[in-house]
Amino acid sequence: MKRILLLITLFNCYSITNAQWFWQNPLPQGNSLNSVKFITSTVGWVLQLSGTYNVLAGVSFTDANNGTVVGQYGIILRTTNGGTTWLLQPSGTANDLNGVSFTDVNNGTAVGDGGTILRTTNGGITWTSQLSDKIYLLNGVFFTDANNGTAVGCLQILRTTDGGTTLG
Repeated sequence: MKRILLLITLFNCYSITNAQWFWQNPLPQGNSLNSVKFITSTVGWVLQLSGTYNVLAGVSFTDANNGTVVGQYGIILRTTNGGTTWLLQPSGTANDLNGVSFTDVNNGTAVGDGGTILRTTNGGITWTSQLSDKIYLLNGVFFTDANNGTAVGCLQILRTTDGGTTLG
């Protein structure tokens, strides 16, 4: 009896959970999708033509026009027109970048392989490397404002309350 009750419970949990997610069109058509960012319930970015063959891994938009994507070999691309055109920004690293977070059009942080942390305060015109004393890869980053952020990766969670000047 316990076994039947457990199976019924598991089935119900699966059915309820499974019903919450729906396929969206168009389907990725063979492309691997690594990141998504929505600024409203109906406006978001998953994959757009960017003019690069590099794998893109992270995306952040602050509004319908201003966004940044990061990816393979330290690539950083920036748009100010909602993704119609993308401009290459010098990152200063060849490490893969896996995540990016902007809190406004000027303040952003990108993270990646080898513990790479890059910070901009001028919309990505220049990126400054921040030391993390970690050598593992960082997969994602999120800032709630210009000072408070969290980066996550292989066996680590890093937190800053001063824009990355110090991490703990």
